[in-house]
Amino acid sequence: MAHLDPAARRQAHNPVDGHDVPVPHFGVVLPMDEWRALAARLETAGVVFVIAPCIRFAGQPGEQATMFFRDPAGNALEFKSFADPSKLFATM
Repeated sequence: MAHLDPAARRQAHNPVDGHDVPVPHFGVVLPMDEWRALAARLETAGVVFVIAPCIRFAGQPGEQATMFFRDPAGNALEFKSFADPSKLFATM
């Protein structure tokens, strides 16, 4: 669920592994096969990504697949996955 409140909108970014991550954002963690399938469907559909599907922190404990895009109300959404789900809260 996401709520639209234009008065509360704050458009900011935090640098993370070479990308400007939108703040605030809402996130979902998917199994890797579902993440790959969703990324392919979104790319085929021509979705405009804030951060295109990619691997972040490659070779590090927190390695993850991630992508960001905005919903029709402008909310930033992150979909991510981990090859090893036990690394979800790993620190660098």
